Amino acid sequence: MERYLTKSRFKLALECPTKLYYTKKKEYPDNSAEDSFLKSLAEGGFQVGELAKCYYPGGHDITESGYEKPLQTTAELMQQENVTIFEAAVRYKNLFIRIDILEKKGNQLRLIEVKAKSVSGRDETAFLNKSHFLDSGWKPYLYDIAFQHYALSNAFPEYEIDSYLMLADKDSKASINGLNQKFQLVKNNGRTSVKLIGDVNKDALGDHVLREVRVNGIIDKIYAGVDAKDHEEDYDFVEMIEYFSEHYEKDIKIDTPIDTHCAGCEFHTSEPEKKSGFKECWKAQTNLTDLELEQDLIFDIWNFRRKSALLEEMIYKIQDVEKHHIGEFKSGDLGELSTKERQWMQVEKVKNKDQTPYLDTALFFIYSQEWNYPLHFIDFETSMVAIPFHEGRSPYEQMAFQYSHHIMQEDGYVEHKSQYLNTEKGAFPNYEFLSNLKRDLENDNGTIFRYADHENTVLNQIRTQLLNESDIEVPNKEELIEFIESITNRNSEGHKGERSMVDMLQLVKKFHYDPTTKGSNSIKAILPAVLNDSKEIQNLYSKPIYGKNEKFQSLNFDSPMAWVQFDKNGKVRDPYKLLPPLFEGIEENMKENFLTDENLAGGGEAMTAYAKMQFTEMTDIEKKHIEEGLYRYCELDTLAMVIIFQYWQIELEKKANNV
Repeated sequence: MERYLTKSRFKLALECPTKLYYTKKKEYPDNSAEDSFLKSLAEGGFQVGELAKCYYPGGHDITESGYEKPLQTTAELMQQENVTIFEAAVRYKNLFIRIDILEKKGNQLRLIEVKAKSVSGRDETAFLNKSHFLDSGWKPYLYDIAFQHYALSNAFPEYEIDSYLMLADKDSKASINGLNQKFQLVKNNGRTSVKLIGDVNKDALGDHVLREVRVNGIIDKIYAGVDAKDHEEDYDFVEMIEYFSEHYEKDIKIDTPIDTHCAGCEFHTSEPEKKSGFKECWKAQTNLTDLELEQDLIFDIWNFRRKSALLEEMIYKIQDVEKHHIGEFKSGDLGELSTKERQWMQVEKVKNKDQTPYLDTALFFIYSQEWNYPLHFIDFETSMVAIPFHEGRSPYEQMAFQYSHHIMQEDGYVEHKSQYLNTEKGAFPNYEFLSNLKRDLENDNGTIFRYADHENTVLNQIRTQLLNESDIEVPNKEELIEFIESITNRNSEGHKGERSMVDMLQLVKKFHYDPTTKGSNSIKAILPAVLNDSKEIQNLYSKPIYGKNEKFQSLNFDSPMAWVQFDKNGKVRDPYKLLPPLFEGIEENMKENFLTDENLAGGGEAMTAYAKMQFTEMTDIEKKHIEEGLYRYCELDTLAMVIIFQYWQIELEKKANNV
């Protein structure tokens, strides 16, 4: 079997050379197998690739898979004096690449790599930092094209080659409406492809929203080893390619020293019948057993920046960390946990096998004196796509397409008060979204809660859009801007609105820690921890009190829901896994043609579902079920905030009553 080093495998080796040995082997499960596809779908990566092709009319698209047939077709097309090839296949030794766009004019070749990533700037300085070295965020993309440039220049040494990155131009604006709707995703025999809709000639596409940036100068820096400050003296990019190539061809594992990059290893599994690449590496270099590698490792210490130093001391498990490794710390002025104090609390609880949660109810009480009822809990779902929906909009502008809004009264009454969802194809939803949110929050002066900074960021981005708006007239524009300013912070400007939202994530960090979260402060980790800890919350939510006509009012759950259900081990099941499947009750033969998976239990899945409704040909029944699923998911997000808040209240009351 031929084993070629492709550009995707080369990029994987840049992350960790050992991964070349594990990749595409069934015995080593890859946890990231779907990630790149879903990310590309959500961000519009498929459409960007097709839009780029439309900028080169008359190009030849090589659609065959495999190696020999694409190579043969490319060789035949290269016989022409002038030709443009999409997905050109090139082989040099055991390097094999497919070039997004290859343009040949006489003895001149232009290699164009298309990425669904945005750039501001017209030359390669956009990819450099202040020290004129390659910016770390751009390294994977520039090393990728340097790899392709190397393979192409050696396969066709008689040609002069210019290499370009084609990216979404942040400084551009679409000059037509519905540009994104010209590129519809379709699914045939399990494969996703793009169907072109209507006129896609260059003139019909309006002003370009993608930009080519020539990168030959950076490629020269990479080859010379002067693209980064920290390269060792014997560093040689070409030798690295050849080293990876030889080891991959012969299926020889490259032993890479363990480091902090191991924390995100996609070849980490606890399935007993499968092999774990992560465990193989760590057992070989640390002498830890499988059982020890299932324990809490130093990677789990929250927000800890000295993991490399611990690895150098051969400290791998949290239980072996000492106080001096964390450093000196003290509490905040009100007794709130400092970062280091929280880190040491996590370490101590692991050392002492202490699973009891920490909650400073006194600090919660102090903060609560500043809050006004009714309390409002909000959560947004948003999307940023490369191809603008509307004339006058730029690539990767923020679009807020959904929110959920719960309220809690002073007597404890809870209601899912309002919601918003815009799934209309090609609609720019932000101003309607904002108008609805303003209507729902402006009727009282109750305190507004969010979880993390996302909602604050999104509202400030919409404020900027409103301030810069010149293409459409926005009703009540000044009132909308004033509303945003009243409930948001802009720390860089020292602005804090008089009704500025309270961030529950920051409250968690200051006075609440649960060892079962393993250092995570995500709402998806805190909610199960709270449900498992509190008998009072269990008693409340194990009853079907939540629904359209129940004690706690819902907008989307017709049947009353009991959010506390126990698994066979007596643990509370994750409420997000209690959400009904998207296509419950639909016959299997009908679901076979659907483009969406059954489950919707995270922000990533919500963004992907929205993208599918925007960019695919979808039946009305599939769209209806996805909309219902989005409503339920977002409602659970704000209910989760309510439950966490109720837990804090209950614990405060117990403390006050010495329970």
